Amino acid sequence: MGALVLPPNAFAAMGTVVSVRADAVPDAGTATGHDALSIVAGVFARWESRCSLFDPASELSRIGRGELALLDAGAEVRDAYALALHWRDATDGRFTPHRGDGLIDLNGVVKALAVEEAGEALDLTRRSGWAIDAGGDILTAADSPLNVAIVEPSDRWALLAGIDLDGVRRRAVATSGSAERGDHIWTVPGAGPSPFVQVSVAAADLVTADVLATAIVAGGRAALDDLAERFDIDVLGVLRDGTLLATPGWPRRAPVA
Repeated sequence: MGALVLPPNAFAAMGTVVSVRADAVPDAGTATGHDALSIVAGVFARWESRCSLFDPASELSRIGRGELALLDAGAEVRDAYALALHWRDATDGRFTPHRGDGLIDLNGVVKALAVEEAGEALDLTRRSGWAIDAGGDILTAADSPLNVAIVEPSDRWALLAGIDLDGVRRRAVATSGSAERGDHIWTVPGAGPSPFVQVSVAAADLVTADVLATAIVAGGRAALDDLAERFDIDVLGVLRDGTLLATPGWPRRAPVA
């Protein structure tokens, strides 16, 4: 198999592809000369060196091998773990940073945290708009709505639906499921395989969207009903038989072309 060829606006990180779309910097000569892709890649590199199991030299990988105690890890690792525990409690255990093999896995929050921080860095360059896509988890800031496509879980070249991210109430959308990586999400003990092959969640921030998409896949239809009631989110779920389940706020219209 040949090497993965990435487009010029993308890089590989945390086991996925991250792409960046950003408007030009106004008065670039006085504002900043930094390239948007370099800014985002630098943020991801720092997070990956600390909190990613995809990097064997990261602090989290060292914790997993017993070479470093969690209490001796850096503040970013400990804060990310505390955030993951917060979301474990908020979702009644449907989301958890603890794998079945005993390892701490923070990818459920770290990728979103990296995207959020990278977006804040792009804001400092005074760009009028930007979008960061990390493996289908998207955060945007724009003057006008950005239409985002959701792909079919059974055909990654076919479009299932679209949703507008307005840059305010709906700045982020995240998609979780088994379509690309198999059943890698840990379901609630005793519940068996998830009824969902894919769940997309739109929210005001990417951490909320990413965590709740994972929690709904893990918790099934009861989790969808519960979390959509308690959180300000829009949800589109695809059941194993292809049936679509959507909350009232998800747009009922054709996907983007």
